Amino acid sequence: PSMGSLMQQARAEFDAVKGTPELEALKAYVTAPGTAGGARQSETTVLLTITHCNLGARFLELRFDLHSSIDNVKSKLYQHTGTAPQSMVLQLKDPSGALMCVMDDGARPLGFYSPLDGYVLHVIDTDPHSLSARGGLEDVSQVEKYVMSDDDYNNRENTYRKFKEDKLRKDPTWTLQKEMAERRGVPVPEPTDPDAYVEEAKACTVDSRCEVSPGGKRGVVRFVGKDLKGMPPGWWIGVQYDEPVGKNDGSVKGERYFECPQGYGGFIRPDKVQCGDFPNLDDELFASDDDEI
Repeated sequence: PSMGSLMQQARAEFDAVKGTPELEALKAYVTAPGTAGGARQSETTVLLTITHCNLGARFLELRFDLHSSIDNVKSKLYQHTGTAPQSMVLQLKDPSGALMCVMDDGARPLGFYSPLDGYVLHVIDTDPHSLSARGGLEDVSQVEKYVMSDDDYNNRENTYRKFKEDKLRKDPTWTLQKEMAERRGVPVPEPTDPDAYVEEAKACTVDSRCEVSPGGKRGVVRFVGKDLKGMPPGWWIGVQYDEPVGKNDGSVKGERYFECPQGYGGFIRPDKVQCGDFPNLDDELFASDDDEI
């Protein structure tokens, strides 16, 4: 007979017994909750929680056959903990954490030590050079991170930085919030009050040192005003940055508001500008001390 006819025959036989009391009884038995809270398990298996001396994480319960030797149990645990069987000491604890025994005979079956569902297998790693020692498998601060230089990043195509620069060239008021709203088809309301941010603007005066957030960019306030050409209503602060991190030369849409080299100027909402004692970062770095020559 062909494979197709065999499949049809098997299907017909299954349909014949489907829904019968015998099949339903078998299904109920197999899926009934066991003593460990899961599906019914074999009488020769046990569910144990695994802990490790070098690891803070508690592993999910693992199922073991009571007939398995302790050596085989260690081999299974090696796949989950990374501790070599020869460097492993196993302790059996009750659910409260009290020590029941040390499983020190590798040839004996697990059932010899009478573990019950919910008991804990605690792994002690005796290898002083183990990867798990001193947080080697859990402390991500010990992992060397890849750091890309600005030059390498600038040479890459299709980066967020280039995407952002392109958007800001086309629209100086562009923000990621506006971009996401446009993609979702949800309008982002711009301030319609011509005096929006007026209170924040009062804290900024021309020629004051300032710091712009986010990013901690520093510079000098060169303009405080409103009604900028092509910009949303409200007050704006014109800043000449110490470094070429700006987007213009002090002009917007052909209208000049202050003078500075190209790439050093920017217009920012007053709530993003903090005026105060913010010296040039280079001056801070190379500042001299009376005790030094």
